[in-house]
Amino acid sequence: MTVTTGLVVANLYYGQPLLSDIARTYHVSSGEAGSSAMLTQMGYAFGMLLIVPLGDMLKRKKLIMIDFSLIIISLLLAAFAPSFTVMLIASFLIGFTSVIPQLIIPMAAHLSKPNERGKTVGFVMSGLLIGILLSRTISGYIGQLFGWHVMYMIAAGLMLLLWVIIYFLFPEIEPQYKGNYPELMRSLITLIQTEPLLRLAALRGALCYACFGAFWTTLVFLLRQPQFNLGSEAAGLFGLVGAFGALGAALMGRVSDKTNPYTVTTLSILLIIVSFIVFFFSDSSLTGLIIGVILLDLGVQATHISNQTTIFSLSAEARNRLNTVYMVTYFLGGAGGTFLASRVWNTWHWHGVAGIGIVLSVAALFVHFSYRKTVRLNLKLN
Repeated sequence: MTVTTGLVVANLYYGQPLLSDIARTYHVSSGEAGSSAMLTQMGYAFGMLLIVPLGDMLKRKKLIMIDFSLIIISLLLAAFAPSFTVMLIASFLIGFTSVIPQLIIPMAAHLSKPNERGKTVGFVMSGLLIGILLSRTISGYIGQLFGWHVMYMIAAGLMLLLWVIIYFLFPEIEPQYKGNYPELMRSLITLIQTEPLLRLAALRGALCYACFGAFWTTLVFLLRQPQFNLGSEAAGLFGLVGAFGALGAALMGRVSDKTNPYTVTTLSILLIIVSFIVFFFSDSSLTGLIIGVILLDLGVQATHISNQTTIFSLSAEARNRLNTVYMVTYFLGGAGGTFLASRVWNTWHWHGVAGIGIVLSVAALFVHFSYRKTVRLNLKLN
């Protein structure tokens, strides 16, 4: 589950270090190229909204196998896209189909003991986080050596290999939901209305992931500036730096099992705020960028694990739908952060991006504090 989660989620991020190369291929601006990253995240949000709830209604393995076939087709479309318009369509489809991690993580939570749920989610999430971060390193190098098209070809090959492995090794889990698809989708609204902790996790996660998307989308633009004069492989190397933060965040799942998760989340959001303050003063400093990346990834991923541990404790029968509400909001936040940063870059460059990160992370802290009474009441009831 952990390996599959990491390799599939990587599809969403291969393109980010390659945006400048894609812009040159299709003769578009950096801001326009950034739209492909935004559409990938938008596609992921729509895929989670329309596909992931089916995990509560259909056999999980069968659903995953069908989805893998669609991922492969989408990646090949990107690899051989004859125009930028087709590339944008392929980017959306890659996001729309690469939702398998969001079917696997609720499965892992379902199979774990209640007092070890944070540990289990953290372990599977470690694969997802490393996939997110190392995907940039891999695509940066492959893009530099062989061209960005080759990265998408390799990704399609990896998905085919996973399809074969999962066919033979993955267990089948029988669904618990007995209604039809329209009823299933309407139940998402009911969950939003009746679960305040779900609303908290979704809003908090969306704002934090907007910070994450803003930074990683524009990093390659900063590194190509004269003070650095670096390319896509350098942007990819920052993924290795961020992996240390991600591994640290995976350990936070264990910590939240044993301590107050609200306090842990407060500290993780503060790390994000500090990271963007560091970024603001690091437009000419690689050392500052490295420190900021570690703080940012640790804060964002620790908050994410805490959010998912919280929502999976709400209802065993609706874990895929709870995850749908949370992750759709989460990635809409990421798409919003990507869109804002790519547009702000054209006018205010790096300081504008850092300013957006500070505003969004402070807003996340405000949302977090506004729900403190609800969280305390829930802890008492449990």
